Amino acid sequence: MVKNTGRPGYLQIADDLRAQIRGGSLAPGTPLPSTTRLAEQYDASLSVVKLAVGVLRTEGLVIGQQGKGVFVRDTTEQPPPAGGGDTAGEVAELRAAVQDLSARLAKVEEQLATSTTRRPGRSSR
Repeated sequence: MVKNTGRPGYLQIADDLRAQIRGGSLAPGTPLPSTTRLAEQYDASLSVVKLAVGVLRTEGLVIGQQGKGVFVRDTTEQPPPAGGGDTAGEVAELRAAVQDLSARLAKVEEQLATSTTRRPGRSSR
């Protein structure tokens, strides 16, 4: 049950489910109870339960399977690297982006420097 502790309900639910996963009462491969069942169990709304499960997904503790449910993930497995694992390619892309931004920033700074040396509103005769 969610308590009035000042801590958001979805975090309380996520904490409890996380403890169950780490404690082994929800073993890897085990499906989480349905959102409706969790809402009844914690006396919370469906949206609060969905937020709690979302926290666990973000942490990599559970994984959703379309049409089947949400399952406890085997945390001994390494998650696939973001972007497919092409670290060298990602670094090259980031370097190119930084170089592009540096060039654009230099242009903006140059434009600002030249616009502040001119006095607006005065004509040169």
